[in-house]
Amino acid sequence: MAAKVYTIASGKGGTGKSTTTVNLGTSLALLGRKTVVIDADIGMANLGLLLGLERSPITLHEVLSGKAEVSEAVYEGPAGVKVVPCGISLQGFQNSDPEKLQEVMRTLSDEMDFMLFDAPAGISKDGVIPLAIADQVLLVVNPELSSMADALKTKILTEMLGGEVGGAILNRAGMERTEINKQKVSDLLGVKVLEMIPEDPNVRRSAAFKTPIVIKTPNSPAAIAFQRLAAQLAGTEFVEPADESRAGEGFAGRLARVLFGGK
Repeated sequence: MAAKVYTIASGKGGTGKSTTTVNLGTSLALLGRKTVVIDADIGMANLGLLLGLERSPITLHEVLSGKAEVSEAVYEGPAGVKVVPCGISLQGFQNSDPEKLQEVMRTLSDEMDFMLFDAPAGISKDGVIPLAIADQVLLVVNPELSSMADALKTKILTEMLGGEVGGAILNRAGMERTEINKQKVSDLLGVKVLEMIPEDPNVRRSAAFKTPIVIKTPNSPAAIAFQRLAAQLAGTEFVEPADESRAGEGFAGRLARVLFGGK
C-alpha cells in the first residue's frame, strides 16, 4: 500500500513550516504509523537542524545530484520517524535536480504509511515540484494578513498544477478569539482549518534541545495540537490529556470545587 503523501507548504518563510513537519511526522510515528519526513527545501534547508542531523554525511543533495541512493540518506529520528535531511551547502543546491523528487517519492512510498515533504517557501522551480507530486498540500499560515495572502497564492498555484490543498494549519495563533481567527482564515483561503497551533514558548525551548515538542513536552499546548492533527490525518480518536493540575485531587477535592466554586 502506497504512503499518503503530504506537502507542508507556505507562501513565505518563517511561518513554522519545518517545525510543523517535524512535529506532525513525529506524532504520526508515535501513533505507530510508518512515517518519513523529507526536507525538500533544497536551497534553504533547516529540517535537519531541528533534529541534530545537520552534519549528516549523505543528504537529499547527494540523492538529487545522482551521487547516492535515497536509502543512504534516510536517518532514524525520534519515536522511529524516518528523516531525509537536506544539505546546507550552496554547491549541493546547485548540483541538485529537484525533478528527481518524484523518484524519491516512488522509492520510499511502498515502505511507509505517511510521507511529509517540507517544501520551500515561494514559487521557484524547486518549490513547485513538491506541490505537484503530493496527494494533498497542507498550508501553514500565521494569523496575519501577509502570511494569508501569500498562502492564497500558494493555494492557487497548487490548483493550477493539478494538485489539491487539503486544508490549512493556523500556527502561532493567540488563544483569544480563536474561533474568529480560524473562520477568517478559512474564508480567505477557501479551505478548512484543520488545526490551530497556539503560541507556545515550549516550541523554542524544544528546538534548542533539537527535540520535537511532542517528545520534549508532550502535554504542552502546541504539542497537544500537533498530536490532535496527527490523529485526524491517521483517522484515529485523540484523547485529550488530563489536566495535570487536577491529577490526584481525589473525590474530596472535586466535591469541594463543585460546592464552593473554583476552577
